Amino acid sequence: MRAFDTSLPIDAVLADLSASLRARSNAVLVAPPGAGKTTRVPLALLDEPWVEGRKIIILEPRRLAARAAADRMAKTLGEAVGDTVGLRVRLGSKISRKTRIEVVTEGVFARMILDDPALENIAAVLFDEFHERSLDADLGLALALDAQGGLREDLRLLVMSATLDGARVAKLLGDAPVIESEGRAYPVETRYLGRDPNRRIEEQVTDAVTRALRAEPGSILVFLPGQGEIRRVETQLRERVNDPAVDIAPLYGALDRVEQDLAVSPAKPGRRKVVLATSIAETSLTIEGVRVVVDSGLARVPVFEPNIGLTRLETVRVSRAAADQRRGRAGRTEPGICYRLWEEAATGALEAFARPEILSADLAPLLLDCAAWGVTDPSALAFLDPPPAPATKEARVLLQQLSALDEGGRITQEGQRLRNLPLPPRLARMVLVAGSHGQAREAAELAAVLVERGLGGDVVDLSERVDRFRRDRSKRAEDMRRMAQGWAKESDSVSKENSALSTGSLLAFSYPDRIAKARGKQGEYLMANGRGGVLEPHERLAREPFLAIAEIAGDAASARILAAAPISLVEIEADYADDIEQREEVTFDRQAKALRARGVRRYGALVLNERPLSVPATEESARIFAAGLASLGIDALPLSKALAQWRERVMFLRRAEGEEWPDLSNEALVATAEEWFAPHLVGKTSLNDVGADTLSEALRSLLPWNLQRRLDAEAPTHIEVPTGSEIAIDYGAEEGPVLAVRVQELFGLDKHPTIAAGRVPLVLHLLSPAQRPIQITRDLPGFWRGSWTAVRADMRGQYPKHPWPEDPLSAPPTRRAKPRGT
Repeated sequence: MRAFDTSLPIDAVLADLSASLRARSNAVLVAPPGAGKTTRVPLALLDEPWVEGRKIIILEPRRLAARAAADRMAKTLGEAVGDTVGLRVRLGSKISRKTRIEVVTEGVFARMILDDPALENIAAVLFDEFHERSLDADLGLALALDAQGGLREDLRLLVMSATLDGARVAKLLGDAPVIESEGRAYPVETRYLGRDPNRRIEEQVTDAVTRALRAEPGSILVFLPGQGEIRRVETQLRERVNDPAVDIAPLYGALDRVEQDLAVSPAKPGRRKVVLATSIAETSLTIEGVRVVVDSGLARVPVFEPNIGLTRLETVRVSRAAADQRRGRAGRTEPGICYRLWEEAATGALEAFARPEILSADLAPLLLDCAAWGVTDPSALAFLDPPPAPATKEARVLLQQLSALDEGGRITQEGQRLRNLPLPPRLARMVLVAGSHGQAREAAELAAVLVERGLGGDVVDLSERVDRFRRDRSKRAEDMRRMAQGWAKESDSVSKENSALSTGSLLAFSYPDRIAKARGKQGEYLMANGRGGVLEPHERLAREPFLAIAEIAGDAASARILAAAPISLVEIEADYADDIEQREEVTFDRQAKALRARGVRRYGALVLNERPLSVPATEESARIFAAGLASLGIDALPLSKALAQWRERVMFLRRAEGEEWPDLSNEALVATAEEWFAPHLVGKTSLNDVGADTLSEALRSLLPWNLQRRLDAEAPTHIEVPTGSEIAIDYGAEEGPVLAVRVQELFGLDKHPTIAAGRVPLVLHLLSPAQRPIQITRDLPGFWRGSWTAVRADMRGQYPKHPWPEDPLSAPPTRRAKPRGT
């Protein structure tokens, strides 16, 4: 085994690892941060007999980590990057004939294996920091396992990680051996500062950093969710930190290489550094001199929503594994301190590991790659977590819409053209379609600023970003312009025309479902896919009537538009004429309580233009009218007193006798209005056109003929009392059907009045001569025998001119007072 001048903790397990890979094709290596696995293992394996002069590929999740690993290994050998140790990333690859170890990013490896499934001249593939579970890493491992099983039994696969469910990965690798390194870390004291939900996270992070600068020596590594938070904390720190020996260095993926190298390099003698980083600094990097970590506890991740085909950025709490990784950064070279901006009790509630990207990502690129591999169903490959069915279905629909897959899921010639461009399928389509308009270069430059974060700045207006990118003279911009030129050439389209398409029109070739129209307040937009988005009112784009949107962040209630460009109605109508639907729409205006008709031209959820029309006298219009009127509530309709009583009578019999009687409750009538009401509304357009007779006819039609006769017999509207008076029955009372009658009109009645063929006694509200209630009873004979004596005594004094006999059963009923003189 190769000897090294300096020892690292990982050295203790290198012999076991080498022995395992001599005996088996696969292995899992679990080693904590700082153990040295990234830079020591590839060098240690290089002279193994099974390598036989071939290459070792080591995958890193990010370009920054890949460059750092390649630099460290090259320095260990006393060489430059590009000699024994090479680097292959999207920008700045260094490979030569002498290269035996290639450090590549995960996305680059996915293209490598698709272009060369047998991985000729490659002895081993090492998947570093696999716990981050990027989509490219999962796909790369699945394809490598497939190649190993069918083409390259001698290919070695090693999965390495600091925090990983080793047993689960080992099972995926065919019960591979798991080698664990204890590593070496200095003690780290954890201090919980809590979090005030009423203050912005940037303010609290700034407070924590200034506190740490006063209390602790050494450099500080600060973890924040994204670029915006980093820039705001940077601004606040520059205002509050007066020590000239403190350097403040942002670190995120969109920075150019010089700024990133400045952030990760050691602080100069006599100085200290505050590095403001995203999760890019969690793994694979050792920032010299850091002994204090300030952790916001947050990370920003992309989340794909299959139902609307949209990926949005979401700020989430980090996992326990990520929090431990961040904390460990303070103990790499000496004892350290970690400030956490949450309560200690909340740590136990964090998820154990970060959610794998495959479970929440847009799977269109993966599905296209699988089809290029010859697999129509990705579940046929060995993924640690299988791709979710909804996202897979959405991806297949999109790729078929792009003509990249046929109905059987096989890649088409157009799909191969999309794959030939190292871009997501949507952006690749934009470059190809733009080529047919003579604007492949413009589309390629737009794609460049979308895939290379930070290029052209972070303004929302992509037209401005592209202009800045064209003027940018940095090496990163030059490399990306050169790459964009290659994409434009690869499109290889014979121009049908040479038109001047706007940035928004080009962008819409990628995201036709994200063409958006202004609505409501300034800055509010509705996209063709039905989702809303907002811009700050002061943004120049907020005044545009139409936008094409590339990126959005936040939930449905407050989704912020992060990248967009203006597009005109003329461009939408020209480019999407076949998708614009023209139709007549009839809607119900709740305020006017009337129907409205309009001729509408729609693109998805967007109304491009409209004109008023006369409401057609159709059954469909009547159904819309019925549903609209019912939504106002049955009480808003012209319900006469007689009809209200008729409805109450029917509902009484439904309660008394069962469901053979129709349900005329408010809820039932509203739910079924299109069935019972609509046939009577044809030709009517306003509530003013609907009279009481119309409503009566509609409601009464709900009662079958055989029940109409029973209704009058069993639930009469009136009942005759002994005086001959016909008195209305109140069926709407909660206590049951009520008969309110003056008590003198019931003299001589020895049976309680009933309805429903004698089954239901009326609730008698016995009234005084002044029509005031004096007694409520369901047993009139019992009332005569019992309470009458007390009622009589009370009433005689109040109404002396009216008869109050001792024996009401023998007294004649009357509507009058006593004759004079009696």
